[in-house]
Amino acid sequence: MIEYRRLEEKEICRELFGQFIRRQEVGKCWRRVDGEWVIRDDPFVDDWTEEDYRKLVACLQNTLATGGFVYAAFRDGALKGFASVEAALFGGEQGYLDLSSIHVSQDMRGQGVGRALFLAAKGWARERGGRKLYISAHSAVESQAFYKAMGCVEAEVYHQGHVEEEPYDCQLECGL
Repeated sequence: MIEYRRLEEKEICRELFGQFIRRQEVGKCWRRVDGEWVIRDDPFVDDWTEEDYRKLVACLQNTLATGGFVYAAFRDGALKGFASVEAALFGGEQGYLDLSSIHVSQDMRGQGVGRALFLAAKGWARERGGRKLYISAHSAVESQAFYKAMGCVEAEVYHQGHVEEEPYDCQLECGL
């Protein structure tokens, strides 16, 4: 049985991720080539280092400290998925709220956890007055299939900071 709930800042620490498996074996990715989106072979393994976990913990703590939303999925007391939404609106008339993270542990993918987290993030963003979620999303074919299933499309306005930080991400939006 999966338990879903909001996280509190005091809960977010490295130990929270002790049974979380970030690993993603990527084969094909979406890439923009000459203004067109194409699928390219780009095999790699995506996983987090200890430094990545340190940054993640700090970012999630900051999300909550600045009024944002962190929602998590647990199985048998172990973290198996989480999503975060930043509190600050941006993008002018787009009314974007940033879905700054959504991750599901490798052992729980394909079981509806991501969908539940995404829907909770949308609900929170709608209540905060957002018009759309903004997602700087992993370009892996499997990740993009998830976002498409959730109703995401290419963002009308790109967040330049996200583009610079992750140039291979796909910049998406999802209406609320």
